[in-house]
Amino acid sequence: MQTSALVPYARLPRTYHDRHVLTSTVDAFGAAHWLLAERAPEPDGDRHPFDALVVSVRDDGGVEATELSALRARFPYLDRLPDGGFVVASARARRGDAHGSQVQVFDALGRETRSFTVGDAIEHLLADPSGALWVGHFDENPAGIRRWSATGDLQWDSGDVPGAGWIMDCYALNVSDSVVWACPYTDFPLLEIRPDRPVRVRANTVRGASAVAVHEGRVAFFGGYGDERDRVAYGELTDATVEPAGAAVLTRPDGTPLGRRRVVARAARIYVQDEPFTEWAVWDLSD
Repeated sequence: MQTSALVPYARLPRTYHDRHVLTSTVDAFGAAHWLLAERAPEPDGDRHPFDALVVSVRDDGGVEATELSALRARFPYLDRLPDGGFVVASARARRGDAHGSQVQVFDALGRETRSFTVGDAIEHLLADPSGALWVGHFDENPAGIRRWSATGDLQWDSGDVPGAGWIMDCYALNVSDSVVWACPYTDFPLLEIRPDRPVRVRANTVRGASAVAVHEGRVAFFGGYGDERDRVAYGELTDATVEPAGAAVLTRPDGTPLGRRRVVARAARIYVQDEPFTEWAVWDLSD
């Protein structure tokens, strides 16, 4: 099978390499962000708040640093909001949490402005350009996919999708400016989500992808089970199906195999970061 190499995208400045990387992401506007702590949180870190630093690298190479105080998420998700603030969420919601503190929202100066809960078992949390938060859950929470405001109001719920059923596990989620794409377990249909319209469902034969990119009638699925972990499977969109159109193996920019990684999908792009999680690379379906 042919290979397709990632392209270097953003790098954490070396001055911060002595810190522990809690998580990292690429936002809806293309900036990369790292959430850093002096050390790894304690096992019960969600009960013992700690301070952290967000280092942001813009697509023009500019660097910003924002201090956040009293974080409570031990396994956090991070994204930037269009007003310059940040959202940090814990993947797990504690039972009996009377404070609704699973999701913390910070302003551009790093001050917490509100907190709320979106439900246990977060698999994906991505902010769209309007500042709405799209949350996809894994199989310990049957909530599927939901859209929340940055103040904690539920705005949209996938529910029981005609033609696809109930979403048990949101394997892949792509959030851009006008449309959200998802590929859920168990039959892995490609879902086209626009909150003001019924969800469009396309049958798909690719199984186990962890990211999906879409551009002008074409689609690419990244990841899979077993030996297909580094696979990129191409497809063409019809009204009701994804028609297979080839595959490749995705590699690091230098052509070597990927290690343990995190991925973020935005429109035609799939951003990939593997250990030691200090660099982002990108694969662009539109190229």
